[in-house]
Amino acid sequence: MDVGYRGPTACAAAGITYRQLDYWARTGLVGPSVQPDSGDPPLYSVRDILLLKVVKRLLDTGISLQQIRTAVDHLRCRGTADLAQITLMSDGVSVYECTSPDEVVDLMQGGQGVFGIALGRVWRELEGTLDDVPGERLSEPLADNHPADELARRRRERKTG
Repeated sequence: MDVGYRGPTACAAAGITYRQLDYWARTGLVGPSVQPDSGDPPLYSVRDILLLKVVKRLLDTGISLQQIRTAVDHLRCRGTADLAQITLMSDGVSVYECTSPDEVVDLMQGGQGVFGIALGRVWRELEGTLDDVPGERLSEPLADNHPADELARRRRERKTG
């Protein structure tokens, strides 16, 4: 069975307020991507909550919402395995994607990187948080190729395997 998370649970896991969650969903920054078959309201997937955490961290460091929107749009196109390997670096104005330690070093040596967010680490933190919060079981599992559910599928596999 697949699991989705209601808004208040997504807020708690991402460390954001419900007002932020609502605004980001209404403006299309990050919204719930799991649509239960029962006609219930959409739920947040593990991937959605990961993106919420990334948005929160970027906002906390002073990155503009416009730059964050660009970064999130880029991350949406990436597969889950790719996300775990990405470090987002920023100089406080722009956000850069690094997929190897060499790219991080090159960016730092060029004087562009000031701070970084390792998405693999954020993902592991999120998994620990979601172990302690309630999720909603879906009556039908999502298709295996559903990008929003790939993180949840991998999380289940690690728990059972």
